[in-house]
Amino acid sequence: MDLINESIQHYAEQHTSSEADLLKKIERDTHAKVMMPRMLSGHLQGRVLSMISHMIRPQRILEIGTYTGYSAVCLAEGLQEGGKLITIDINEELEDRVRDYFAASSYNNNIEYKIGNAVEVIPALNETFDLVFIDADKERYSVYFDLVIDKVRNGGFILADNVLWSGKVLDAKPDKDTRAILEFNKKIQDDPRVENVLLPIRDGIMLMRKVSL
Repeated sequence: MDLINESIQHYAEQHTSSEADLLKKIERDTHAKVMMPRMLSGHLQGRVLSMISHMIRPQRILEIGTYTGYSAVCLAEGLQEGGKLITIDINEELEDRVRDYFAASSYNNNIEYKIGNAVEVIPALNETFDLVFIDADKERYSVYFDLVIDKVRNGGFILADNVLWSGKVLDAKPDKDTRAILEFNKKIQDDPRVENVLLPIRDGIMLMRKVSL
């Protein structure tokens, strides 16, 4: 994921507002106790997610891929009063840890944490979302997009993480996950239902706004 000069990355983090103590704890614990800690959003990307959420002021957020809950807490910071964030993850092994983090946050009553296969859970959601964050298995990114696009209000936003895939999107012979990301990026670029900007932040964030046709 080291796509940006390390010194520039460090400078950017030094000039980015600090996160809450709970988020610092989640990051420390994740790196010390959980497999694949690089999956965690981290300080800079977390503040970007929080800032975007604050700008949108969503009433309803959907997150696909909870991991240890860091990004969910960041996104919840921008919710309107009485708003709700639904976050879905298939890994039940982390459930108790994540529920403890949510309970320690200021947003426990605003977060609905669902364990299950998002492909099965999403169709059953009777909600209209202002903001969706996709950060789960890469092979299903296009499937997730197709499942959520009609559940996003006109003018609403979708974010997809890891769309530069550690720079592998430029590989001459991409592997299976990279091909899935390449197909997703092309799909979004060609879809008239959204306007999109690929942000080269950390491992790449695709920012999409749903437009009315």
